[in-house]
Amino acid sequence: MKNWISLLTVLFCATIFAQQANFRFDFGGNRVENGFIPINSTSKFDKKIGYGFMDVSGLKSVDNGGNALRGDFITSDKPFYFSVAIPEGNYNITLNLGDTKGTSETTVRVENRRLMLNDIKTKKGEIIEKQITVHVKDSIIRNQNGTQIGIVKLKPRERKYLHWDNMLTIEFNDKAPKVCSVIIQPNKTAKIIFLTGDSTVVDAQYEPWASWGQMLPFFFVSNDVVIASYAESGETLKAFEDRHRIDKIWNKIKPGDYLFIQFGHNDQKAGNSTKSGYRKRLKEWIQKAKQLGIIPVLVTSMNRRVFDENNKIVNTLDDFPDAMREIAKEGKVDLIDLNALSKTLFEAMGPEKAKKAFVHYPANSYPNQLTALADDTHFNTYGAYELAKCVVKSIVDQNLTLKKYISKNYKNFNPNKPDKVEAFHWPESVFMESLKPDGN
Repeated sequence: MKNWISLLTVLFCATIFAQQANFRFDFGGNRVENGFIPINSTSKFDKKIGYGFMDVSGLKSVDNGGNALRGDFITSDKPFYFSVAIPEGNYNITLNLGDTKGTSETTVRVENRRLMLNDIKTKKGEIIEKQITVHVKDSIIRNQNGTQIGIVKLKPRERKYLHWDNMLTIEFNDKAPKVCSVIIQPNKTAKIIFLTGDSTVVDAQYEPWASWGQMLPFFFVSNDVVIASYAESGETLKAFEDRHRIDKIWNKIKPGDYLFIQFGHNDQKAGNSTKSGYRKRLKEWIQKAKQLGIIPVLVTSMNRRVFDENNKIVNTLDDFPDAMREIAKEGKVDLIDLNALSKTLFEAMGPEKAKKAFVHYPANSYPNQLTALADDTHFNTYGAYELAKCVVKSIVDQNLTLKKYISKNYKNFNPNKPDKVEAFHWPESVFMESLKPDGN
């Protein structure tokens, strides 16, 4: 009988924890701030308690004494990942970073390498507080009562992703990441920017692949706005419907939120034309968004790295960009013309320098990569970052309603003068793969 009671107690506690949405973690040594959960260098993720580090090898607890919360920290000489089992939703995460007896340098990404904080340096003895806002999702489609009514049909490779796994995962990276505490609280008021699209939008998990969608959170003010990417490699408008990705969004989105729509690369590849359902579906999505009080934003597909003899970009997307421009005009919908902006950007780089923005790497640059990578469709982190700047530039230049949420991380950007690739800061994650994403 006693064993049954113990089992029921464990199950009850596990259920309560799974439903919990507020967490206060004190990273460091044995001294713990009141009301905080202690996290040390051996706190490996445990399904029973629902939190911990993905890998504890290389982690180091440092205690400098003094304040229990800020006087100690966790650090490592390689990227480390902290996960928490948490219900889907939007969360504010408050981080204390730094070292009371030294300096620190930390880059923070979440889920599938979604960029939140970049190269945060602290002076000797300085502890700084930073806040990020993160969207956490699962693949279950629920009604207003929370009852399951469907499911997103994930591809096999998606089941390995860190953003469909019913957990929040935070990546701490850089030369000297030092984390004192992590506080997680629900955010019920942030406007959500839902991203739909293909491999050029998706939160790519593996180096060296990247997209503009996973760089976008860096340029928005936390607490007020959160980026929710539902894009996936290889998707067309039709496939996005067939796999119920858009149904998941319709069941999550609320009046005042935004729906970014970028499709074209794979619709073209599938042998479709703009007249074989593409226009019809776009118009249907726009109409439904407006009916729900949602703000649709169309994004034309960026160009591929294909130049003519005069070093000008060749249009390889047929009439898909033009079709989207026409539909935006007809429906009086905001348009981010990433197709035009990317043409300017790539031509400013030129054929050779543009390779630095795409996945062009010699053999053996990444694990199990026996041959050279020469992909003129998919971007590396630098190229994705530059394209994200193009998206933000369009928002600012057109004075769209989202402009007021753009953070100070965005400085005036001129695609005619791309950032120098040498100045781009991106410490690589531990997840690497040479296999090309779906789509082309």
